Amino acid sequence: MQVEALVSLGAYFVLMLGIGLYAYKKSTDDVSGYMLGGRKLHPAVGALSAGASDMSGWMLMGLPGAVYVSGLGAAWIAVGLVIGAYFNYLLVAPRLRVYTEIADDAITIPDYFEKRFSDDTRILRILSSVVIVIFFTLYTSSGVVAGGKLFEASFGLDYRLGLFLTAGVVIAYTLFGGFLAVSLTDFVQGVIMFVALIMVPIVAFTQLGGLGEIVDTTRAAADVPHYMSMIPDPLTSMSIIGIISAMSWGLGYFGQPHIIVRFMAIRTLREVATARLIGMSWMIVTVIGAVLTGIFGLAFVTQNGAMIEQSGIEFTDSETIFILMSQILFHPLVGGFLLAAILAAIMSTISSQLLVSSSSLTEDFYKTFLRRGASQKELVLIGRLSVLVVSLVAIFLAFDRSSSILDLVSNAWAGFGAAFGPLILFSLYRRNMSRSAAIAGMVTGAVVVLFWLYAPLTINGGSLSAFMYEMIPGFLASTLAILITDAVTKAPRGKVKDQYDAMEAHIEEHG
Repeated sequence: MQVEALVSLGAYFVLMLGIGLYAYKKSTDDVSGYMLGGRKLHPAVGALSAGASDMSGWMLMGLPGAVYVSGLGAAWIAVGLVIGAYFNYLLVAPRLRVYTEIADDAITIPDYFEKRFSDDTRILRILSSVVIVIFFTLYTSSGVVAGGKLFEASFGLDYRLGLFLTAGVVIAYTLFGGFLAVSLTDFVQGVIMFVALIMVPIVAFTQLGGLGEIVDTTRAAADVPHYMSMIPDPLTSMSIIGIISAMSWGLGYFGQPHIIVRFMAIRTLREVATARLIGMSWMIVTVIGAVLTGIFGLAFVTQNGAMIEQSGIEFTDSETIFILMSQILFHPLVGGFLLAAILAAIMSTISSQLLVSSSSLTEDFYKTFLRRGASQKELVLIGRLSVLVVSLVAIFLAFDRSSSILDLVSNAWAGFGAAFGPLILFSLYRRNMSRSAAIAGMVTGAVVVLFWLYAPLTINGGSLSAFMYEMIPGFLASTLAILITDAVTKAPRGKVKDQYDAMEAHIEEHG
């Protein structure tokens, strides 16, 4: 089993490294090509790249594991994400694609903020870069944790060895191939994830004896009442807050740099609509597949507990239910392909986050404050070194085996969503937004999220984040800070307004 599965995984690794080599030869001559692919991304590549880098190991491990434990109620997160992703494509993608090019060809989110608000003080660039590096280092560590758990659960390897195997391949193709390598590998990884999340639920369904048998089995086995219902009964105020908290994940999309940077790279404005159609179709199918994997997984474990025990496969972590089913239900070669799907989900997100962190360290720190006259080759070299440094820190943070993938992702997701989400939206739709309002919104969102996570306060005996997802207070506080600050500060003039008007005119003419 292990040899045949390793053959499939080996083939996957070779493919990823091959794509990285191709991208290295193709478009890493200058920093724009390394960081943004020269804004020549095909809409299908952009859509699947955004989706794959968005979902990460959460799609194949975190979400099925949450549904396995808590039932359909956990699917509210997925519902919120689908809605959020759609509005991200609809509201942010077209305007950001145009605006970043009009604003002196901004190639990073901090670069866009600085040029959008004509910030000569560099405060916006510094603050947004700090937010990116801190939260992405935490976010990247969640992917490395997922890789360690995968190799530990599948092959009995040491958890820490799994960390280095996962990170090593990602570092290699990201470091050398840059944005093009990340986008092309994400596209391939998105296809693999799509196929895997169709295969596993369908095969499990045929093995379990039909829908009626699955429903009866899961209801009998579940440790929580109303496992098969998305609406808890009786519907209490706490459950309403829980549903709102789960759906609020969708608010985070507007502020995720590794996702919205794909919009900046799509070839033309008109191709954004094509990317939206492809991206949303992919997302809906894969999310449904992940939820069904968790439900069918509980039924499968309940029906086949003795067989699983006899097989010698250890199942102690609900986040490895997809791994368990891929090992038992499929031929080892196919099982290896399904394990590659998990690696695909993990690696696509890690690589995107590494690249955004690298671009921020290179463009927003090194070039801006240390070497303004640095050559393009020097900047690409610094970008590659930044990938390595962030990776090593993320690996160190991931050494804690008890880390929950979902918890790590949720914290970083909320941090970006609250700090950048309202700022991105207002910057694209509020012509007179001031630099002071942008700073106030970013700082307030980040501080409120951190306070909500770490303040020694409780509600009904639990932490603030257990009572309500930190995205909600953080996003609302950031929005209020922007509106209040805008009301008492002067509106920008000159170049800032001219660029905004040019963006709107381009959208109206070519949208």
